Amino acid sequence: MLTSVGVPVVSEAEPSLPDPARPILLCFSHLRWDFVFQRPQHLMSRFARTMTVVFWEEPIDIGPRETPYLKVRQAEDYPKVRVVTPHLPEGLDGAQRDELLSRLLDVHVSVLNGPLITWYYTPMMLPFSRHLDASVTIYDCMDELSKFRFAPERLLDLEQELIDRADLVFTGGASLYEAKKSRHSSVHCFPSSVDRDHFAKARRELPQPADQAELKHPRLGFYGVIDERFDIDLLRQMADMRPDWSFVMVGPVVKIGEGELPRAANIHYLGGKTYEQLPAYLSGWDVALMPFAMNESTQFISPTKTPEYLSGGKPVVSTPVRDVVRTYGHLQGVHIAHDADGFVRCCELALEQARNGGDWLAEADLLLSATSWQTTQARMSGLIAEVLGERTEQEAPALLVAAE
Repeated sequence: MLTSVGVPVVSEAEPSLPDPARPILLCFSHLRWDFVFQRPQHLMSRFARTMTVVFWEEPIDIGPRETPYLKVRQAEDYPKVRVVTPHLPEGLDGAQRDELLSRLLDVHVSVLNGPLITWYYTPMMLPFSRHLDASVTIYDCMDELSKFRFAPERLLDLEQELIDRADLVFTGGASLYEAKKSRHSSVHCFPSSVDRDHFAKARRELPQPADQAELKHPRLGFYGVIDERFDIDLLRQMADMRPDWSFVMVGPVVKIGEGELPRAANIHYLGGKTYEQLPAYLSGWDVALMPFAMNESTQFISPTKTPEYLSGGKPVVSTPVRDVVRTYGHLQGVHIAHDADGFVRCCELALEQARNGGDWLAEADLLLSATSWQTTQARMSGLIAEVLGERTEQEAPALLVAAE
């Protein structure tokens, strides 16, 4: 442990100090870096090419008598992203945790030089960080967290405080934009994008992962977090209606008990996989599924899976998620269904498309050509530079858009 700064720090990162000429992007995230590679990881890994990125995770509980500390490490495959994980004694109340987190945060920030940009994915990290003197504060609202199961009671109040403090508010889709645009003077819609080259690997015949290789066709697959947004009853009904189809579920199960999951000989839960592994699984499917439950937790979602599945060359069948319908619902390769009967019919159409080809994929490619994470990051970077430029002409030039 390193105690020269007055607090225990376990560091697995390189000991060199950040370049003082680079802005510091301090990202507060409720999603862990190594959980599922999605919007925060796509954006922070790209910002790290021109900024010092510190990714602050949720605390981990340790023994009640242990000393609180920070664990600092470089993100695997992304050495310019530093992941900071607080470790706090269990049994503390909310005020005690916030006080300790504030102290740990101050120690870490004290060694950083350069304009500070604070970036929030959750308002729940505001209580211990609101005192920071940031040059720019950003709220990137990728989900309506208040609609999720087990949402904290004070989340909405803290979100309003964060919006009031923010210089820029980004939203992860059109529905979220419509819900937030009247609450701040600078709200910008940035729907989740896609790394087309990565998922286009699935268009080739890739070696099949061992846990999928023996599953019979047709294979209908889903990858992502399996939580309260997933329609488990819909999956159960489809599996019963089509026992000759293999339903492949890839991803961690969160906030749903194992006993709640539908079980059948043709439903296969393969667990969580890395971002790098996803194209191999996708390549072995015939149709890609998005069986989201139509409830308040999905009211504002804008799933990244739609463009990823299409980039992988797979027709998509989805429930009528609002942002999916209005952005992709007009495409021949995207089918929308409201119930199990309709979902099965749409899957049959999609299977026919997968077998016979046609111009549906060219149509999808044309739409996808206008979107990329690099473009999204570049536009965000430009807005941040404008805010910095309004405050000091010297800082704005440091915000350069990274080359892909």
